[in-house]
Amino acid sequence: MYAYDDTLIYKARLCMAWMLDYAVYVLNMPIEDFYQLFLDSSFSDKFAAGDSSTIAGKSGPEIAYAVLKEKGYDIEYKEPEYVIKRTPEYWTGWVLAYYQWYRNISFNQINDSVRISDILIMYDKYHEMDIDQFVIEMDRRRRTAFSDSALKRIRTYARLSQSELAKKSDVPVRTIQQYEQKQKDINAARIDTVLRLAKALKCDVEDLMNQ
Repeated sequence: MYAYDDTLIYKARLCMAWMLDYAVYVLNMPIEDFYQLFLDSSFSDKFAAGDSSTIAGKSGPEIAYAVLKEKGYDIEYKEPEYVIKRTPEYWTGWVLAYYQWYRNISFNQINDSVRISDILIMYDKYHEMDIDQFVIEMDRRRRTAFSDSALKRIRTYARLSQSELAKKSDVPVRTIQQYEQKQKDINAARIDTVLRLAKALKCDVEDLMNQ
């Protein structure tokens, strides 16, 4: 079952595409920084649920501006600069909105296994392919991501996104990502870090250790 009525998906893809393009090229924000703000905002869940006041009621730049205002940024609205050429960031938003709708999962769940920067890198190979090829590749990456991480398994069982766990434990999202991807060894982590994670997940420290 799709995330919301398919009559809204074209508008949703446009909004996400222009939102990311606007954030990067008009607001001059790194895509990873802005997207994390989006994930932490109320607009992420509204967008994922197909809220018509968000998807149909606002343009992509307006959503970007609303996200920043909600997260405490005091900025003046800048008029978008629409151009004919579509940027990699535009494509990233275009396919990301489709995948979220198609698989009916949250943007945070997608980000837990495939980050926005990973999707952006896929542009060169996939931007001229049929969207089905992108979906297949995203499914493959999600299946294989973090498959043997104790932290990821327990966090998923607790129904927490990486961002939610970061807030509850006061451990940076990036650190959690590195432990789950085994870019850092959680077995060698500072004891206070592991204690905070265990407390937030309501488990024993030993449960978070990789075998």
